[in-house]
Amino acid sequence: MRPPSDTESVSVQGVILGLGLAYFGAYQLFKLPVVLPILLTEYGYDRSLAGGFMSVYAAAGLVLSVWIGRRIGQFGPFKPVSTALVLMILANLATLINPASGLLVLCCRAVEGAAFAVLAISGPVLANRFAGPRALPIVIGLTAMWIPTGQLTAALLASASLDSVGWQLLWHVGVVGSLLFAVWCHRFHSTHPAAQADRSGTAAKSPPLDTRRRRLLLLSSVIFLLWSGQYFAYMTWLPQYVIEVHGTSLNGALFSYLMPVVMLMIFNVVTGFWLRSGLRVGLLLTCAMSGQLAVWCLLPWTTSTAAGVVSLLVYGISAGIVPVCLFAMPSTLLGAGVNTGAAFGVIMTGRNIGVLIGPILVAQLFKTIGSWDLAAPVFGLCTAAALTLSIVLARQLQRLTETLQPTVQTPFR
Repeated sequence: MRPPSDTESVSVQGVILGLGLAYFGAYQLFKLPVVLPILLTEYGYDRSLAGGFMSVYAAAGLVLSVWIGRRIGQFGPFKPVSTALVLMILANLATLINPASGLLVLCCRAVEGAAFAVLAISGPVLANRFAGPRALPIVIGLTAMWIPTGQLTAALLASASLDSVGWQLLWHVGVVGSLLFAVWCHRFHSTHPAAQADRSGTAAKSPPLDTRRRRLLLLSSVIFLLWSGQYFAYMTWLPQYVIEVHGTSLNGALFSYLMPVVMLMIFNVVTGFWLRSGLRVGLLLTCAMSGQLAVWCLLPWTTSTAAGVVSLLVYGISAGIVPVCLFAMPSTLLGAGVNTGAAFGVIMTGRNIGVLIGPILVAQLFKTIGSWDLAAPVFGLCTAAALTLSIVLARQLQRLTETLQPTVQTPFR
């Protein structure tokens, strides 16, 4: 067995670094919800303010993602990542100094949100750039696991430490993790010529987007908006829904919550292998959207335990496929091995709008009629719109593939 070449070693390190940055950003986002009940008890935050601790992340991403994507597209990801990690350290430390100030915590979370937006774009850009054409579909599948990985990491760390150490450990981990990633990024950027190409101007640049590809990228962003809105609404309120509607215990509600998350993570990877085998990204996206639409349409009749389990599993499988397909769109439209920062900025803007709107919309619907009855039809319509746009996207991708310029080497169809 031959040892890996220097180029292969750099590629593997670049992929792992990119994935690590994305996963770490998700951890920073989800370290708060797992300890929020304790923080509410200790510091008596207003509940609307406490809700803002999460929403401000999406707001920061919404405002900054396109700008960050353009900066990364022009100058590479390493300088923005270094700045983001410094901001993470300062925000985590400031929170630890005075957690009783709800306004300070909100400001710190806003700073974290801006840093998170950098990591959410830079991580996939790095991982995709250093992945070879054959490995790229798998890497994109692993990239799409960033949110559930962050959720599970924060939850496991909290469950292991809250009784003995306290909630502060999660913020200390945020500081130490930021320092370690900063050192890693500096060493990688300083020692590997492939990474230094950003500074010299020799890195692979994105080919100019023609009108056709630009429209498909915007269409993908709108699909991500519609999909992430209903997904985050579903995952935010699922435990409360099964408790109130089905009389499930808290442990049962948590088990219901974990089922789709586990299936999602499994099918993130499975979808990567499907894409590598040659399955069309548009076809996979359309099939997955159809599955999630079926769940919303049948939700009022999903009353038995068996039907509920099937519904959760189908939703989780579909939710595992969709983000992989959408994260694959920059490489699908621009080609492999290029700087896709600007494209990821557009994609993430749509996602951030959905994350911001979806959970709040469910709460407002519940306030309006005092029940969950409007959630299924409203988000069923959102998913139906996303499915319709996915069909349009799939057809346009097929036409684009048939006329694709040979200079654009894309691993997907």
